[in-house]
Amino acid sequence: MADLTPTEAAVLDAVDEAAAVDLLCRLVAVPSVGGTAAESEVQHLVAAALDGLGCDVDRWAIDLAAATAPDAPGQEVEREEAVGVVGTLPGADDGDPALVLCGHTDVVPTGDRALWDGDPFTPRIAGGAVHGRGTCDMKGGLVASLAALAAVRAAGVRLRRPVAVHSVVGEEDGGLGAWATLARGHRGDACVIPEPTDGAVVTAAAGALTFRLEVPGAAAHAAMRDRGVSAVELFAQVHADLRAFEAERQRDADPRFAGERYPYGLSVGTVRAGDWASTVPDLLVAEGRYGVRLGEPVAAARAAFEARVAAFCAGHPFLAGSPVRVAWTGGAFASGELPPGDVLLGQVRAAVVDAGGPPPPERAVPAGTDLRLYAAAGIPALHLGPGDLHLAHGPGERVPVAEVTAVARALALLTVRRCGVA
Repeated sequence: MADLTPTEAAVLDAVDEAAAVDLLCRLVAVPSVGGTAAESEVQHLVAAALDGLGCDVDRWAIDLAAATAPDAPGQEVEREEAVGVVGTLPGADDGDPALVLCGHTDVVPTGDRALWDGDPFTPRIAGGAVHGRGTCDMKGGLVASLAALAAVRAAGVRLRRPVAVHSVVGEEDGGLGAWATLARGHRGDACVIPEPTDGAVVTAAAGALTFRLEVPGAAAHAAMRDRGVSAVELFAQVHADLRAFEAERQRDADPRFAGERYPYGLSVGTVRAGDWASTVPDLLVAEGRYGVRLGEPVAAARAAFEARVAAFCAGHPFLAGSPVRVAWTGGAFASGELPPGDVLLGQVRAAVVDAGGPPPPERAVPAGTDLRLYAAAGIPALHLGPGDLHLAHGPGERVPVAEVTAVARALALLTVRRCGVA
């Protein structure tokens, strides 16, 4: 742990845990599921918080028509509107921010609410953690970013260069918000995305693609099912082959994925088949998620998947004549990683330790994130955030208060060091 300057010590002391918890609870209480009106509502709440911190706030309606551009990441939900929000704490010098903190405010649906201990959008504090949908993924991380800026302001520090918070929507279904923010011209020298990292620094994220399979069959009366070909039974065979394909793609995975069984997982999420209980189904439609390896172009990943399905069909007595159709739908997450040797990793690790935390290990995450959009824009990026990603998207979602505070302290220290003091 390095000796802190008086300014650094003052900023750390100014991190207000109670205020951070209050803001987190207010954000979680907004049910900002992707595609709902609340997705925009929560953005206005964040914009107000940024305005209260003395930031220059850019709040705009994202052009959804432009989100169909060739480089757009795609969407999996329908939206009537989307709001972008960027708050910039000015520095004495002009120019791009020395640091960007990016967090998404959209959340996934709750699933069966009976599995939750209470209303998932009525945040509660128990066991030293805030419980509710979005606490971990990733309103806790966004609040840590806002608390870091609040500490800089409360300590009376005037930065030499600006720091910015990018509050984005649509991350869960492709990355619409981050893409639109970058397309609007918001940039920075480096970016920290406080997704939940469970005490690690994440420097790489695998990609993820959404696919649809249309498996044909031959209809017949169910009493004489041998006269038909069940699309359900054919899908079972196709799925078994895809599971073998998945296993092959895990080989020689980057060592930063240590502890992850499926760095590049393939999972079928929805299956629909048939139109009558007493008819052999002649069509099954399955949709799923397919992992992209680090450094693998999206086009190459798609080609490998399509080739595998085609090869299976070619060797099958029925599917050879009526092959499975593959389509790519929804969001498209490329992989992304921090450039090897970039100074940001060392700076973040030092900030964590000097703020009182243990040395964070370097990890990779098997989930697609906005990291790859900043990386593609030439902005070095990594993840450091409160919470455990394994709790995200489930009914036990929560984030420890102590971790929100610890990340806020590390981000506040990083802000002062990267942006400098005027």
